Amino acid sequence: MVCFHENHKQHSHATDDELQQDNLMLCPQCDMLVALPALAFGTKAVCPRCKTTLSSRWDEPRKRPIGYALSALFMLVLANIFPFINMRVAGIANEIELLQIPQVMVAENYVSMATLFMVLVQLIPAFCMLAVVLLCSKARLPLKLKVWMAKVLFQLKTWCMVEIFLAGVLVSFVKLMAYGDIGIGSSFIAFCLFCLLQVRVFQCVDRRWLWQDIEPAPMIERRLQTGKTGVRQGVRSCTCCTAVLPIQQTRCPRCYTRGYARHRNSLQWTLALLVTSMLLYIPTMLMPIMITEALGNKMPSSVMAGVILLWGEGAYPIAMVIFIASVMVPTLKMLAIGWLCRYANGRSKTNADSERMHLIYEAVEFVGRWSMIDVFVIAVLSALVRMGQLMSIYPAIGALLFAMVVILTMFAAMTFDPRLIWDRVNETMKKEPQSEGK
Repeated sequence: MVCFHENHKQHSHATDDELQQDNLMLCPQCDMLVALPALAFGTKAVCPRCKTTLSSRWDEPRKRPIGYALSALFMLVLANIFPFINMRVAGIANEIELLQIPQVMVAENYVSMATLFMVLVQLIPAFCMLAVVLLCSKARLPLKLKVWMAKVLFQLKTWCMVEIFLAGVLVSFVKLMAYGDIGIGSSFIAFCLFCLLQVRVFQCVDRRWLWQDIEPAPMIERRLQTGKTGVRQGVRSCTCCTAVLPIQQTRCPRCYTRGYARHRNSLQWTLALLVTSMLLYIPTMLMPIMITEALGNKMPSSVMAGVILLWGEGAYPIAMVIFIASVMVPTLKMLAIGWLCRYANGRSKTNADSERMHLIYEAVEFVGRWSMIDVFVIAVLSALVRMGQLMSIYPAIGALLFAMVVILTMFAAMTFDPRLIWDRVNETMKKEPQSEGK
């Protein structure tokens, strides 16, 4: 795709003429008002200050996501009705389907983990795919229902963890190869295709275009100047549908979302969630996350014990993946969120410092979800390794605590307002407009 970069200096001089408000957008990451160019197929508009993608245009913007979403739903159905993976140890075979994983969790009195699996791997992805089909096909639905579906779609997008579960399954294969023969069932390929199709759907659905298709954005009865932040012009961006609204208007007339110029008590909420996750993280590293029972002997295993076991068996890449995702990522994420809060609360800022902190924020948002890989590994092992007295694996309380740590740090990143990084920074940029090709 071709990246189109607008320029602050160019916009700051072209200020006296009233611009077409349909093309105006406040960057959700740095609050800079940008006039979006007319996008050709296969191009995207990028914020000139923080390099955040503002909008993108695909050819066949309705048919493409509908086709991918329908294919994804079909693959999800196939993935749930056929055997998923199987294991054979000492002549004893066991085969599971996807829906048997939460059933085992419920049988072991871990209803909370079963709920997490069903919600994050099954229900939320299915709802998102169905919502894309209905919204992009312009189905005859009440406007309020369309608005609700679009709101929920973009709010739940982050919580679709199909690809993380698939990575957890692959890690489980490596762990179980030392005990017996592992095989894949008919639905495993279907689930892999579902994962790829779901990722493709989210790539093809542009938030701004979809909301404009549902209902036009409300007009602002004032002149706006591109190249300046919205808060300095008395306007704000709706966090849900990207509409530009007067700063005193707390409820968006298009999507009915309540919001403010900046997230209220953003730093306080972020720090509260961060401290809570840190308090839970300490016992999580010490308590067992799963229990392996072999020939009547129970062997509890913590996160670090699992990493050491894999390293000792020569599975160095998998051991590194688990160590990075389950130990390094949560630790570095907590430190990064604390650093972001300290920086946002500081006095002196420069463009270079804000750019670096923005990169840290984007990294925190991206990698935080992947810490759930260890929880999904335990879910797969607990459902598959059910060999009676020969060998069985059960989840332990540490797995639930670890899942809570991951969820709390995700909420901490969501409550942090990235626009605070750019407040009080000089708005003028010295770079000339440029067009970059990929």
